[in-house]
Amino acid sequence: MEAEGMEDEGPSSQSEFPQSEGVYLQLAQQESQHLESSAPVENVFVDKKAVDKLTEGLLSHYLPDLQNNKRALQELTQNQLILLDTLDQEVTKFRECNALLDLNSLFTEAKVYHNKLVNIRKEMIMLHEKTTKLKKRALKLQQQKQKEALEKEQQREKELERERQLIAKPAKRT
Repeated sequence: MEAEGMEDEGPSSQSEFPQSEGVYLQLAQQESQHLESSAPVENVFVDKKAVDKLTEGLLSHYLPDLQNNKRALQELTQNQLILLDTLDQEVTKFRECNALLDLNSLFTEAKVYHNKLVNIRKEMIMLHEKTTKLKKRALKLQQQKQKEALEKEQQREKELERERQLIAKPAKRT
């Protein structure tokens, strides 16, 4: 039955372990050499079918464990990939937290600069009010000086007129 199961797998089991048949032949040769060294020299011929059956038996004995190990390794690899993705997500969360901290510091800094702008605006309004008051005062002073100058000019003209009136006029001959 196991041989039939192995035949179903066919080339895949052979492709998974291409060296296994060669390794087993080498083991068989080494064993035969060992036997040759301890026993008198004999030529031992091994039947190809026997080698095939021994190979199939050995593969059927070790192949399920190897396939189970392969599945376990694939599962571990899959779990490692999942862990890597999870770790990457956690790193992203930490970066976002750092970005939020940076945003908080930016908002704090923006608040400080906003307060500075509000203070500058108040100062500018106050300076504008002072300059308008100064302009009004300067205009009033200018008008007052013009008025005084006009009054002085009128006073001088009156004095000149008075002097002219005081100057004796020659009488006209009739």
